[in-house]
Amino acid sequence: MTTPTLTPRQRTALLDVAADAIRQTLEHGGAPAPDPASFDQALRERVATFVTLERGTDLLGCIGSLEPTRPLVAEVARNALAAAFRDPRLPAVTANDYPVMSIEVSVLSDLEPMIVGSYEELTAAVLPGTDGLVVASGRHRATFLPAVWRHFGEDVPAFLDALWRKAGLEPGAWRRGTTCSRYTAEKLVDPGPRSPLGRG
Repeated sequence: MTTPTLTPRQRTALLDVAADAIRQTLEHGGAPAPDPASFDQALRERVATFVTLERGTDLLGCIGSLEPTRPLVAEVARNALAAAFRDPRLPAVTANDYPVMSIEVSVLSDLEPMIVGSYEELTAAVLPGTDGLVVASGRHRATFLPAVWRHFGEDVPAFLDALWRKAGLEPGAWRRGTTCSRYTAEKLVDPGPRSPLGRG
């Protein structure tokens, strides 16, 4: 599992793409999609991402994809807008949130299927602090980004129990046909603050 190697300039460009998409939507009601041809080749590759927005310790939105379907810059812009305005769990980001919120872009590696056949085998195989996980069982599916480990330390059972509950599954249960995959993520963070809207 490897994530794309990004230079500091490319990392900054992705964070700027996310912030600019949200700013333009708040100011003008919409934002044009970035033109991948205007960016470095590394930012035109098809890569899966998540965008997480927080104000202090409060989650404002977190949306992403696990499969690479769009150029990286387009994926980041799309997920930034979805996290800001279309996370069904939370109200939309406001003009007051924008200057002070943190923007976190997680650039994901490809998914790696895990060859495990029980909850116990999965517990033994997981790398705490490193692995993002996807569990799928019938119609139930959920993921935790590697960044979620900050809430659990190295407590793998607690991490898995919370992931199972997120998927609507009973913690510790291993239904027939359950599958798990893991991935890593390169985390890019713009902690703010940034200029208030309308002030450049």
